[in-house]
Amino acid sequence: MCGRASLSTVEKELEKRFMASFYSDELERYNPLPNFNIAPTHLHPVITNEDSTHFQLFKWGLIPYWAKEAKIGSKMINARIETITEKSAFKHAIEQRRCLIPFDGFYEWKNTDHGKVPYRITLQDSQVFAVAGIWEKWLSPNKELIYSFSVITQAANKLMAPIHNRMPAILLPEQEQLWIDPKLPTKDALQLIQPYPDDAMRAYTVSNRVNKVATNDSDLITEVPYKAPPQQGKLF
Repeated sequence: MCGRASLSTVEKELEKRFMASFYSDELERYNPLPNFNIAPTHLHPVITNEDSTHFQLFKWGLIPYWAKEAKIGSKMINARIETITEKSAFKHAIEQRRCLIPFDGFYEWKNTDHGKVPYRITLQDSQVFAVAGIWEKWLSPNKELIYSFSVITQAANKLMAPIHNRMPAILLPEQEQLWIDPKLPTKDALQLIQPYPDDAMRAYTVSNRVNKVATNDSDLITEVPYKAPPQQGKLF
């Protein structure tokens, strides 16, 4: 799964990278960048198929249009590419509401004999990339319209496999506009999701301070070499 990420840049750089601008009223309401510890329920900038020239701030954790409560979104942070057209929460969104989710890294925890070790995974050049996503709009019982998104995941590539068996569906730059092209049929859009070249990525260990969602500073993305705890000697 993908449940934590980073976008350690500012709005102007992001606008230049994707040739899309932020709505000023959204930035006045909530300025999300830089964010070194993005987590589900956070607002995060996305570019949708309905407005490809602007960033919009959506909630991470897709709330299906048929949901009775918003809390279901906490279970919908990821959508597996293998079953996305079958799940009732995702099948309409993949056909009608695709989006680009900008990150410059994501975190994953590797299981070891000494507990879980946090890794940050980035591109080799540390640049911003786009993950394929889907989005939804949900009308709450009190008539509040909430926009949300889910990160599409796929099987891990060779770099990720020793850490975790899943990874976000990272798009190549030339695929980004195709993904949000409303004229592109769903079956063709899904063909864009391919294993990202493992030699174009890197993974490194970071501080376990990232475990706490409330922690959000630039030190989180700094490499911290992992040191296994010393083995205790036998008494007898």
